[in-house]
Amino acid sequence: MSSNKVCPVEHAGVLDTNFRKLFHNPKKILKPFISEGMTVLDLGCGPGFFTIEMAKLVGNSGKVIAADLQQEMLDKLKKKVENTNLSNRIKLHKCQEDKISLSEKVDLILVFYMLHEVPNQLTFLQELKTFLKPNGKIFIVEPKFHVSKKDFQKSINMIKQSGFEIIEEPKVFFSKSVIIKIN
Repeated sequence: MSSNKVCPVEHAGVLDTNFRKLFHNPKKILKPFISEGMTVLDLGCGPGFFTIEMAKLVGNSGKVIAADLQQEMLDKLKKKVENTNLSNRIKLHKCQEDKISLSEKVDLILVFYMLHEVPNQLTFLQELKTFLKPNGKIFIVEPKFHVSKKDFQKSINMIKQSGFEIIEEPKVFFSKSVIIKIN
């Protein structure tokens, strides 16, 4: 899962600001796709910009698995939620260098601004399939400023090659996005 393009922990502050919420409001983006009681995976969670809202949306009966390649990102998130009522809804998971290695099944996987960081997208997508519950979905969002239309189309082709179908293309500010499920 790693790449030399992984957003370094030194940039974590940029990923987690109130200013960012003006154009990437986590509640507005995620509310249509997450409901109480779900188990969701925030893949490449970073410092938890989306994780916290996900934990609110799943409620007391739900769970968020916050997964990242960098332990320092998980440590920032842990510090942010410790001693809050959200801490018991969030499970931190450190990914391996080339594998996520998760055993739980989830209703939704959020892959926000990180698919382009994955060196082998085909292998990555195949692994994601193993985490989905029946009717589970993956919400992929990529930045227009990093991912060209051509590169995004390559990802779409791999998504289809991996046995997924696109079921929706939600509008996310300055981004390309799709929601997919297994064919």
